[in-house]
Amino acid sequence: MSEQRFGEFVAVRRHGEGHIAELVLDRPKAMNAVSTAMAESLAAACAALGADRSVRVTVLTSSNDRAFCVGADLKERNSFSDAELLRQRPTTRGAYTGVLELPMPVIAAVHGFALGGGFELALAADLIVADATAVVGLPEVSVGVIPGGGGTQLLPRRVGAARAAELVFSARRVPADEAARLGLVDQLVEADARAAALELAGRIAANSPVGLRAAKRALRLGQGLDLRAGLEVEDAAWRTVAFSGDRAEGVAAFNEKRPPEWPGE
Repeated sequence: MSEQRFGEFVAVRRHGEGHIAELVLDRPKAMNAVSTAMAESLAAACAALGADRSVRVTVLTSSNDRAFCVGADLKERNSFSDAELLRQRPTTRGAYTGVLELPMPVIAAVHGFALGGGFELALAADLIVADATAVVGLPEVSVGVIPGGGGTQLLPRRVGAARAAELVFSARRVPADEAARLGLVDQLVEADARAAALELAGRIAANSPVGLRAAKRALRLGQGLDLRAGLEVEDAAWRTVAFSGDRAEGVAAFNEKRPPEWPGE
């Protein structure tokens, strides 16, 4: 396993011959509260991962044993003037958008608290694996703001408008078992969300990298469209893989009854 640092608070570790990237939130003393420096590092790490065609799956994890991420660094925010807060906004948005726009499948591994911006980072992933310690929620209205890292848009897409409204308006914290029932997380394990997420990533990474990226693109772009428009999005994605080296290798490997060796193009 290799590791690359992006500033002080974010690391990328490579697993599985480099095909699985573990994107680590690494500000444990602050329970991974997202400061300006951390947001800049997260955006930079996502830009590097997005440009790396060898990465088939990214797993978003935390180095803290109590929290995945507790959201914005409110101590830092409290020191800002209105002008400084406004100037910081593009940096903050860049961190959340960086995770959301990663082109490969992304799995968030939630252990402990994932609140506010922390839960929004998880919502930016394609799949959320949580363990029994997880507590999730969007409590922003309780401190006079709103979810600003995508929460008001991503949560309704996951659980529906009325359920999302109840969770945002009440600002309540949701324990792991209820989060699983409501669909706030996709897979609940008793212990060690990170290990479960990496195991799932291994199963996903065995598949065509070209196919994985195209499937994610179709799923994301087609969301919210009417059926006819969605099918056009799917057809466009299909055309990007139909004549690829991965498709040729996949068919050949199936016919020859052997594991595929994906060229990734």
